[in-house]
Amino acid sequence: MIKNLTYKLTIAAVVSTAAMLFSCSSDNETNHPDIGIRDSIPVLMSVGVSSSVSDSGIISYKIISEDWYYYDKKEVPYHAFEKGLFLEKFDKSFHVVAFISCDTAYHYETKRLWEMRGRVLVKNLKGETFKTSLLYWDMGTHRIYSDRYMEIDGEEQQLSGYNFSSNETMTDYKIYGSVGAFPLSEDNTEPTPDAEMMQMADSAKTKQ
Repeated sequence: MIKNLTYKLTIAAVVSTAAMLFSCSSDNETNHPDIGIRDSIPVLMSVGVSSSVSDSGIISYKIISEDWYYYDKKEVPYHAFEKGLFLEKFDKSFHVVAFISCDTAYHYETKRLWEMRGRVLVKNLKGETFKTSLLYWDMGTHRIYSDRYMEIDGEEQQLSGYNFSSNETMTDYKIYGSVGAFPLSEDNTEPTPDAEMMQMADSAKTKQ
């Protein structure tokens, strides 16, 4: 799990931080500012991170980030990647099935939930790209979702809308309130409005 990996990767950083705090406390304490409440200080501080992470004993994804902070004393402990994150998602055969990048990311350990913010970009194996400003990945339910505006760009269609929901490989998804462009059939026949739908629309306008 990511928690176990955290301590293996950063034991040196924790030891050096503890040594620094100890040396400060041995000096005249009145000459040093208060370090603040413990829950505001990360127990982990790492830079230049590149690591594979397992879920239930199986390598699930790889993360690359400039920094990695772990806050263990928060009400919900979380890992913070403030300077951006690049993530590769693997299937059970260790094949890459999706790529995710974002400006900022948080992983809430007990909830098994990822929160990705900023310029969030996802690409699946079908070559489709997904752009939004907020994306959640629930590792417990194996769902990826967002209520923010989403743009989907693929070879066969371009969509945009809100309330996006998908599986973990971003291949089976839904988006509501969508608008977009779709290819015409091979005979290039112009689509015609459905007569019954037109009557319903006219009736609704009359009632307004």
